[in-house]
Amino acid sequence: MNYRPAGTRAADIAADVEAAVAAGRATPGMLLPTVRALATELGIAPGTVAAAYRLLAQRGVVEGHARAGTRIRARPGAVPARGVLVPSGTRDLATGNPDPALLPDLGKALAAIAKRQDRRLYGEPRVDAEFADAARAQFAADGIPVEAVTVTGGAMDAIERTLAAHLRPGMRVAVEDPGYAGVLDLLEAMGLVPEPVRLDAEGMRPDGLAAALAKGAQAAIVTPRAQNPTGAALTAGRARALRAACRDFPGVLVIEDDHAGEVSGAPAVSLKHPRSIVVRSASKSLGPDLRVAVVGGDAQTIGAVESRAAVGAGWVSHVLQDLVRQLTPVKGATATYTARREALLGALEARGVRASGRSGFNVWVPVAEEAPVVAAMAVRGWAVAGGARFRIASPPAVRVTISTLGVEEADRVAEDLAASLQAGGHTRTG
Repeated sequence: MNYRPAGTRAADIAADVEAAVAAGRATPGMLLPTVRALATELGIAPGTVAAAYRLLAQRGVVEGHARAGTRIRARPGAVPARGVLVPSGTRDLATGNPDPALLPDLGKALAAIAKRQDRRLYGEPRVDAEFADAARAQFAADGIPVEAVTVTGGAMDAIERTLAAHLRPGMRVAVEDPGYAGVLDLLEAMGLVPEPVRLDAEGMRPDGLAAALAKGAQAAIVTPRAQNPTGAALTAGRARALRAACRDFPGVLVIEDDHAGEVSGAPAVSLKHPRSIVVRSASKSLGPDLRVAVVGGDAQTIGAVESRAAVGAGWVSHVLQDLVRQLTPVKGATATYTARREALLGALEARGVRASGRSGFNVWVPVAEEAPVVAAMAVRGWAVAGGARFRIASPPAVRVTISTLGVEEADRVAEDLAASLQAGGHTRTG
């Protein structure tokens, strides 16, 4: 069944389709005419129809499928609803925040900035020179070659600007499955199509990435460590295998979302793909208030990101850049997070419960059904996150955030989780 829009201007055609969706006359999966066919029918230029379809894709109403045409999206214009519910009276092991006690004190750095006499004005360079030098030095120390660096307002800002600079609505993006809900929401909002790639403990699987690229994915978003929600972390061997999977697709853009950095508890590993960026955010190690990310990559890709940023926010506060450059993670934070994560994994294993979490703030526990386990844990006083918001085609699971979970609490959480799993079923280690 098809829907045939009306109008003579791009805005009118887009408004007609949106009204039809709202009224139920245009339903998910319904096909729109080809650009040329609709232009002939309406007696207008093909460019006008193409502009209308672009507007609709940008608003999340339609998606393009190459030769299969343009169709109404499964959730046309839907507002993402992937937030985590923390019931009143429960302990929050769901939202994925860092431990406030393991974030650095801003006082000394703010005092140093306050003493500076210079004030940044419009027209200043986007990236503070000292910030850029520090970023280059960090990448070099980790053995990650970068031709250029820039700065964005956090990791998601960097990912969005990079995708917007290089892709068009309807294009496919290889993503981890399960993967970060924010990335899935972003792709949906941008009219991009996620191509799910399964994971194991070492991260994205090379065979899955190769299959996604063969299906036409123009970009891939990879988490090198602290993968959210599974805690997977790339090994050097896995990074080489993923780079090899990209070899037959030299034009593919690789985005490495190293959002947790050194507090992840895993070494820095990069694919070192020729056309790529590495994004490092301060939000996990220094705090979500410091929404700054350094982005390194090849000069062409970084240049495109900066050009895209120039027509938006324009720049990132140099005060924030100064703060991030001066601050370092709290001494012992990495070891503390690692000890908490390993304590829960060990306690679960002792009770025959299969779970994963090689790095980062989260432990991923496969279940038969998510809702009964989440509800049973809430009754026992713990808020954990159901896995549905993170999954595309991967099996059910729940995510437990360990960032504030004391080592001494691990046995109690594991005991309650093992009991809760009886309601929804679970997978034993043996």
